[in-house]
Amino acid sequence: MAKPLVLDQVTKQFGDKTAVSQISLQVEEGEIYGLLGGNGAGKTTTMRMVLGLIYPDDGQILYHGQKYSSELQHNMGYLPEERGLYPKVKVSEQIIYLARLKGMSAKEADKSLRYWLERFEASDYYNRKIEELSKGNQQKMGFIAAVVHRPKILILDEAFSGLDPVNVELLKATVKELRDEGTSILFSTHRMEHVEELCSNITILQRSNTVLQGNIQEIKQRYPREEVLLHTTGPVMGLEGISGVERVERRERGYLIRISDISAAQEILRHAMSESTVEHFEIKEPTLNQIFIKEVGETHE
Repeated sequence: MAKPLVLDQVTKQFGDKTAVSQISLQVEEGEIYGLLGGNGAGKTTTMRMVLGLIYPDDGQILYHGQKYSSELQHNMGYLPEERGLYPKVKVSEQIIYLARLKGMSAKEADKSLRYWLERFEASDYYNRKIEELSKGNQQKMGFIAAVVHRPKILILDEAFSGLDPVNVELLKATVKELRDEGTSILFSTHRMEHVEELCSNITILQRSNTVLQGNIQEIKQRYPREEVLLHTTGPVMGLEGISGVERVERRERGYLIRISDISAAQEILRHAMSESTVEHFEIKEPTLNQIFIKEVGETHE
């Protein structure tokens, strides 16, 4: 069966500047796929090509095995980073109009809008103008506009930026729900903890090129484990003297210890047990943020 979204060696140039160079990736049905990179890496250009707003100069993009056509627009949703709803138009008029452009009847669109407003505890915004809402609620309306027509492919660009923690959790739960219903989601952000929670596969872009790609867990296994987290009931002296220990950082409930050799971890545990009661001991796998900085450098957003 053809995959919902496949990019094959896609390249885009603007004059003599290459914005995206030979990117290939595929998004499965019911998958949230992470597209990462710093400013100017090529993420937004890639998304705009997927949406058919601009065309690749080379390579191809396939949707369920088909090339782009305007009918495909009905199956796609997009939440851009720069939110795009008209401030002086009512929520209902605007979102129903957008849903009808995507092929829904006015009645279906109204029903779907009311469902989503209720889902986001925002039913009383139906007749409000966008400019009357807080920034976070404007963002929720943008999300509803992107999903009101139940797209098969959803493009989310910095979906959670500017939201408070409660609304981030609400939106995350909704994105997972859409995934579980079979929606294919291309998800771009610079918040690595969201990627670790939501995505199984990623592509990291730097200056238009793919620098890292694959399954997050498999990628993590390629990188050394360089940190030990230790929680003890009392102080532990002499950790710095253990062979392979590079740095010991005192934490609220214990120590974060940087190691140059994984064999040092067992020695740390033995030493800690002889000095105090160990409540927690963990050889930490590298975070996606640490891997990103290793591959791309410190200069991300």
